[in-house]
Amino acid sequence: MRIDRNGTWYCRGSPIGRLALVKLFSSVLRRDADGIYWLTTPVENGRIAVEDAPFMGVELIVEGAGRNQIIRLRTNVDDVVTLDAEHGLRVVHDPLSGEPRPYVNIRNGLEARLARAVYYHLVELGAGAGATFGVWSAGSFFTLGPVIGETI
Repeated sequence: MRIDRNGTWYCRGSPIGRLALVKLFSSVLRRDADGIYWLTTPVENGRIAVEDAPFMGVELIVEGAGRNQIIRLRTNVDDVVTLDAEHGLRVVHDPLSGEPRPYVNIRNGLEARLARAVYYHLVELGAGAGATFGVWSAGSFFTLGPVIGETI
């Protein structure tokens, strides 16, 4: 089994088309200390290849504004987490293109990579804090990157 970089789950080379089955598999997904992903049940363990992150962030749900806003993220398997100290945001920049790849911790070291449109929505919510640009959610500030040029 494998999960491609877009969060599509495959079994024996074919995409798993039933969301209920993908949700079931995702509920037993684990990542060990070496970064290896496993489907773990009480009876057996099976290794699963993950190209990037096991989940995709497909929707932002925003309440409030500014420092008081709460941002929630829905994944492709319908997990919903609040962007907060426990479910942090990290942004990795591609060394060649400089393109950002944002990730949110969903649970136990399992992350969701934000879809491009979701990342752009997050950027629209952003604000400068000194030389840093980022977003507030649940009382925490999450860095998206440096402030470039002047803000309007």
